Amino acid sequence: QVQLVESGGGLVQAGGSLRLSCAASGRTFSASLMGWFRQSPGKEREFVAAIRWSSSATYYADSVKGRFTISRDNAKNTVYLQMNSLKPDDTAVYYCAAKRGLIATMWNQYEYWGQGTQVTVSS
Repeated sequence: QVQLVESGGGLVQAGGSLRLSCAASGRTFSASLMGWFRQSPGKEREFVAAIRWSSSATYYADSVKGRFTISRDNAKNTVYLQMNSLKPDDTAVYYCAAKRGLIATMWNQYEYWGQGTQVTVSS
């Protein structure tokens, strides 16, 4: 099992920044790919970004490319999501997720999930 705990959400004005953290514990070697998803009321959970523990490869949704940056600290078993130039449309609950194997952008392909952290961007 892999346990994931997110932190760093909050309320920010449009154009501002936030950094989310996801601390992983347990059998982290079994979850080679770490991802961030988000979900707002009435919408399906959508892919935001992903990164591997063992390489520099990163993946982003088009809607956040150039504004969000995913990174990792292997020594701390922590993945980060730096969010800049935030927009009201970025308002959602942000979830950290993990899976084995290939890159995936569908939420139902991920095995492990955190509890989520709320991000609210005011206009």
